[in-house]
Amino acid sequence: MLSRSVPQVPTGTRAPLRLFAAVLAVLGVLLAGCGGSGTTTAPPSASRTAAPAGSAPVWAKGMATVPESRLPAEARRTLALIDRGGPYPYGRDGIVFSNFEGHLPKHPRGYYHEYTVPTPAARDRGARRIVTGDGGEFYYTEDHYNSFRAVLR
Repeated sequence: MLSRSVPQVPTGTRAPLRLFAAVLAVLGVLLAGCGGSGTTTAPPSASRTAAPAGSAPVWAKGMATVPESRLPAEARRTLALIDRGGPYPYGRDGIVFSNFEGHLPKHPRGYYHEYTVPTPAARDRGARRIVTGDGGEFYYTEDHYNSFRAVLR
């Protein structure tokens, strides 16, 4: 049987190498959670098929719902922008929505993204948002994440 010699790292250099490897691992996890590239994508269109008449999609069960046609015009315009993949009017559109409030189903960080729904006469972005899920879900909040309605498309 052949024996191979394994190169030995001098004892004094092992701790800095381990620290460097740990820092790289942490950075990799952080970048993966942020999407890494800084770009956003629209939810997959294949998941946008309508549920049978009179029933809500599985992801909306137990939630208040709203048909897309009953949303404010600004929300419908935001949905159209999401469908097209932008361009978005606000720099924070498409960022990760962390669901800290826990009102939406639990998913890993990066699953949800938020988009601004302009509020007439507001001096800032206002309180209205569309939040999308990577499974094709759409949620609307008009009170800055205090409550959500599943958008039926």
